[in-house]
Amino acid sequence: MASQSKVLAEEKSSVRILTLNKPKQLNALCFDMISRLLQLFLAYEEDPGVKLVILKGQGRAFCAGGDIPPVLNNIVQGKWRLGAAFFYDQYTLNYVLATYSKAQVSILNGIVMGGGAGVSIHGRFRIATENTVFAMPEAAVGLFPDVGASYFLSRLPGYFGEYVGLTGARLDGAEMLACGLATHFVHSTRLTALEAGLCTVGSSDPSFASTILDAYTEHPHVQQNSAYHRLDVIDRCFSRRTVEEIISALEREVTQKPDDWISNTTQALKKASPLSLKISLRSIREGRLQGVGECLVREYRMVCHVMKGDLSKDVVEAYRAILVDKDKNPQWEPRRLEDIKDRMVDQYFERLEGLEDLKFPPRNNLHASSIAAKL
Repeated sequence: MASQSKVLAEEKSSVRILTLNKPKQLNALCFDMISRLLQLFLAYEEDPGVKLVILKGQGRAFCAGGDIPPVLNNIVQGKWRLGAAFFYDQYTLNYVLATYSKAQVSILNGIVMGGGAGVSIHGRFRIATENTVFAMPEAAVGLFPDVGASYFLSRLPGYFGEYVGLTGARLDGAEMLACGLATHFVHSTRLTALEAGLCTVGSSDPSFASTILDAYTEHPHVQQNSAYHRLDVIDRCFSRRTVEEIISALEREVTQKPDDWISNTTQALKKASPLSLKISLRSIREGRLQGVGECLVREYRMVCHVMKGDLSKDVVEAYRAILVDKDKNPQWEPRRLEDIKDRMVDQYFERLEGLEDLKFPPRNNLHASSIAAKL
């Protein structure tokens, strides 16, 4: 399949509509797709005739993340630098979207995970629907929330970002709107009309797109059993300094009052890679004090260490357990949180010997990511 056909590009007067077009693979981003998106977004930004860019997905997913199996095959074959190149381009695309000078709308009608969050959450407008399912499940597979997640998760209310990033919890469209990950909520039956309305936008001033979006947006109720209603418990527990203290705090809550949601949250943490949890928590905490570019540079260092596998092989073990042997029982190493020394975590944040740091293309629009204004 030609790379262009995995990303469909339509021209509607001064609007460009990009559609991720690998529905059977839930629009998982491969190297070709990332390169194509980067090329198109940069070209549209330079073209004075383009005022607005819409990004959406074909089928039941917006984008379920990066197409990681080829990257993992490269790691297993000792070609981890090919994996590093994949992430280099992906994070560059994330940065371009975070600093994009024109209005950009992502229509998140379906699954949005991992790399799918990276190509949408950094943009100015993020439209959730009743079909939206958002998650950052990386800690369960030996990775960490990347694609600039340490920037956008750390800016969610209270410690909700730590909760979402460490547990891989799934959020629906109403929860995304409530916490600020989405800017609007539109029922899927109205998306065709919304798109037609957006195609009349003749100005790159975002207030024009905003006016149209506001006319279609709804304010759905967050379900009664939503974690978003547990912000008090989340803040009490996930504000702790270490992962061990977070788990202890959750266990203390349960002894005072049995609660299935807390028990499930604790179980999710205990099943994840201990090392992934430690580097994820530190990454989100550092992200609170950094700009989006700094976060992506740091995450690139971290992901290169994961790819190289000198510090841990948890990502390859997760691949074995989930996709190869399918026993769903990864044997993490180290197995226990208390066996992970601070020095081991520190190493993930250091530049790899002989590997260049992430360098971004020159940008004219160096305002902070538009998500900061929303959160």
